[in-house]
Amino acid sequence: MQVLTLGAEIDPIVLALAIVGALIVGAAVGFIGHRTVASRALGQAKAQAADLVSRAEADARATAERIRLEAEQKVLEQRKSAEREAEASRNELKEIERRLQKREDAFDRKEESLNQRERNLEKQAEGLREKETRAAQREQDAQKVVEEQRATLHQIAGLTPEAAREELLRRVEEESRHEVGKMVRKITEEAENEAKQKAREVTIMAIQRYATEHTQESTVRAVEIPSDDIKGRIIGREGRNIRAIEKATGVDIIVDDTPGVIVVSCFDKVRQAIAVESLQRLIEDGRMHPARIEEVVEKVKQEMEQRVVQFGKDAVLEVNLRGVHPKVVEAMGKLHYRTSYGQNVLRHSIEVAYLSQIIADQLGLDGTVARRAGFLHDIGKAMDHEMEGGHPKIGMDFAKQFGEREPVLNVIGGHHGDIPATTFYTPIVMAADAVSSARPGARRESMERYIQRLNELQDIALGFKGVTEAYAIQAGREVRVMIDAARVGDDEAFLIAHDIAKKVSEEMTFPGEIKVTVLRETRAIEYAR
Repeated sequence: MQVLTLGAEIDPIVLALAIVGALIVGAAVGFIGHRTVASRALGQAKAQAADLVSRAEADARATAERIRLEAEQKVLEQRKSAEREAEASRNELKEIERRLQKREDAFDRKEESLNQRERNLEKQAEGLREKETRAAQREQDAQKVVEEQRATLHQIAGLTPEAAREELLRRVEEESRHEVGKMVRKITEEAENEAKQKAREVTIMAIQRYATEHTQESTVRAVEIPSDDIKGRIIGREGRNIRAIEKATGVDIIVDDTPGVIVVSCFDKVRQAIAVESLQRLIEDGRMHPARIEEVVEKVKQEMEQRVVQFGKDAVLEVNLRGVHPKVVEAMGKLHYRTSYGQNVLRHSIEVAYLSQIIADQLGLDGTVARRAGFLHDIGKAMDHEMEGGHPKIGMDFAKQFGEREPVLNVIGGHHGDIPATTFYTPIVMAADAVSSARPGARRESMERYIQRLNELQDIALGFKGVTEAYAIQAGREVRVMIDAARVGDDEAFLIAHDIAKKVSEEMTFPGEIKVTVLRETRAIEYAR
């Protein structure tokens, strides 16, 4: 009752103060709790921020590394591209240098040719001066001889026996020399007339019985192209196409400023034919790259090998031979692409074979052996550019290796006189070879070689005593020789002609034969005053 009395007696102010204090305490407690929660959230936020910063830094480092690698890759690619461009430029400069070298070599050859012509002209001028000097000397000698003879006539009456005997012997010697010349002339004329008559009959009969058509062939070296655009495609980028063609075929391709033409140069005519046909096919096909070039060249090579063998087989069948080794057939087929002074060697061999048979039949010999020997006589020309030595020896060794026997081997090795003839068939084939090569239209030679042969012919003739002038005529198949009538008699003229012909045969190489004509002219001159 006391307590209730006291509670009932609590002052409202005190109660209010107590409530306010409780509220303050609660607010303080709530603030402290809220602050604790906020501190925890802030710590978590800081941790997350640090983690984000760490990740961002890692991403940044990775990005920087990737950018650095990409930059290095681009620098490397640019360096490689620059190196390729530099290599291409070097190759182009090398190609330009090679072409310039070729042109320089061509100019050097032309210059050498001009120098040679100039030396020949100087030599001819020197020869003319020497002729003038000799003519003046001869005139003086003639005048001197006249004076000596006049003095001799004045002294004849006073000759001693010994002097008269010497004079008599001298005159007998001169007359004997004239008589010997006459005898030689007579015997030579009779022998030549008889031999020429018989040889003419046999040769004419052989030619009449074997009258075949012949066309001059030469290997094509120029390839026509339709446009300069095709020429550029043949050259290719940085010259790779033309290098691929040269490597695959083994020839030299010459591309200059001449419109519509490129030139194929090679000593081996078979390789040259392969290159020409390959180029023609590539131009027609239009596709031009190294792989295609190798494919076309390989195909043409296979076809060419078959074609060469077929040419050989056809020729063997045409001349009706048996037991010919396949390697010999192939070698004869290669002669289809070989020419001699413009004459196709395979057709020439076939012609020599039949002419040899006909001549042998007329002489009572074995025509089959003669035909075989004549057909194979030039087989060495199928490989003479690949081996050392002349084509007679090369051909004889090759034929012997593949089963050929005498007298065919002697014909092959001796048809140009390189070895002594041991059989009648060798001179027969030599005669048939001369008939085939010397007939009009069969062969032709270069202008420089032609001029050189004419000069050699004239120089040989002028080297004999008593010869004053010499002229090569009839395209070098005849030489006209003028002799001094005061120093050389008619009979001695025949001896001079014989000696000139013999020396020409020994020192010169020529197809067919060369006629030597010696002319002696006597002029009687007097003046009426």
